[in-house]
Amino acid sequence: MHKIIDQQKLSQQTALPDNALLSAVALDCGTCKEQSVQVLSDVEIRFHAMVSNMPGLFFQFQLDANAEIKFIYLSEGCKALLGLTAEELKQNPTLFYALMNAKDRSALRKRLTLSAKNLNVLDWEGRVWIDNWQDNKWINVRSTPRVLTTGETQWEGIMINITQSKNEKHEIEESRRELAELTTHLNQIKEQERTRIAREIHDDLGGNLTAVKIGLSSIIKRLGAGQAVSVEQAQNLESVIDNTFEAVHRISSDLRPNILDLGIVAALEWQAHAFEKHSATPCKFTCNQAEIEVTPDQAITLFRICQESMSNIAKHAGAKKVSLDISAHAKEIVLTISDDGVGIKSSDTFKANSFGLRGMQERVAALQGSFSIDQAGKHGTVVTVKLPIA
Repeated sequence: MHKIIDQQKLSQQTALPDNALLSAVALDCGTCKEQSVQVLSDVEIRFHAMVSNMPGLFFQFQLDANAEIKFIYLSEGCKALLGLTAEELKQNPTLFYALMNAKDRSALRKRLTLSAKNLNVLDWEGRVWIDNWQDNKWINVRSTPRVLTTGETQWEGIMINITQSKNEKHEIEESRRELAELTTHLNQIKEQERTRIAREIHDDLGGNLTAVKIGLSSIIKRLGAGQAVSVEQAQNLESVIDNTFEAVHRISSDLRPNILDLGIVAALEWQAHAFEKHSATPCKFTCNQAEIEVTPDQAITLFRICQESMSNIAKHAGAKKVSLDISAHAKEIVLTISDDGVGIKSSDTFKANSFGLRGMQERVAALQGSFSIDQAGKHGTVVTVKLPIA
């Protein structure tokens, strides 16, 4: 027979006293608290370890009532980056601005104001004076703002040392500047040498050919009727001399185009007609002014680019028509050369052996202008040069 157990009696026998129950609950809560503290401690240790091993300075700051920075948190990288300890900056945040010159300080304040207004990323570069270096250090401050439940805006981000990259960038820019100056100098020397050679060809060779032609003409006149063969030979030689005169004139013009003395508009119009004559390809010339004032350097640059472009069109484009336009505007002079040929591939403009294109770019860059070469729609190529009004 089964024994029936009194449920109430069993509950009374197994129930714990009130003080024992409270002790058990307290013990359990204490264990949970210890575990939570341990977890938080582990997280904090890992966080500090990561922050300490990363370059730069991690920070949190707010703006006080006077819109001045108030640092909430600064990582251990503070001393290494700014030469000040985290405690020093927390106690006296104005020391941060004191490290900067007036221009950079003003720029940072403006960026902060905009960041606070629009809640967008703060990204600022500037110089700070480091006593240990006795020199300026370039730093980048990048942080994201967020509005706290209290209504205050807090920025959290990182400062890093960008001095090396800034110096490398400066060295690259300086190298480019020096290269541009060298290119300008070489172009000037080249044009001077071309002018000298053209003058010598015209004066010396041209003069000698003139003397030979005069002497040969005199000989032809003295030859008798019975010397028909000699007369014919002399006349053939005279024809060779005439052809040589034309070659001398053409070479001299290529070396130093005298047409430039009449102005850039006349020179480019002559270039268009010469191209049309030699290539049998129609070339339309247009200009928005009868005369355009340019410096000698600008004139020779525009002429040489036109010369090179026309040569490229004749060799590679297979064009049926060409347009050449020069126009003067309020702040710039624009030269445009276009054709309806096969067009240029974008990859061709970056070829290592594209010395003609590179030479045009360098000539224009030396005059603080811009140069572009693009496809003209589905077919053809357009070259555009823009030079500032001198």
